[in-house]
Amino acid sequence: MATLQQLRAERRRERLQALQHGADTLVAGRPGLEVWLFGSWARGDWDSGSDVDLIAVAPTRQEADAFADGLLSACLGDDVIALDAAQWQERLHSQDPHWRGIARDAIRLTPRDGR
Repeated sequence: MATLQQLRAERRRERLQALQHGADTLVAGRPGLEVWLFGSWARGDWDSGSDVDLIAVAPTRQEADAFADGLLSACLGDDVIALDAAQWQERLHSQDPHWRGIARDAIRLTPRDGR
């Protein structure tokens, strides 16, 4: 019999796979787009009421806004922050405690070739 911890780990793994698959579909053939998961699902401390927080990164702000709308329309995220690539890099290296926490915990969903 699986423990609660094992069940939670499996549920999180399944959720991450579903998010990666959906994000892969949206970024296919569109270089420069990234999807990052942050918040409770990224940290692993989610519960049944947790939403899915995403960051949509694109080369330009206009592309990021459109990409964020696409993620929302595809029901992949509940809250999506749109950032151009320069804004995201700035936030990754920010001294702001809020953004430092996000940068520390964020999981790159796609493309999956690392940070």
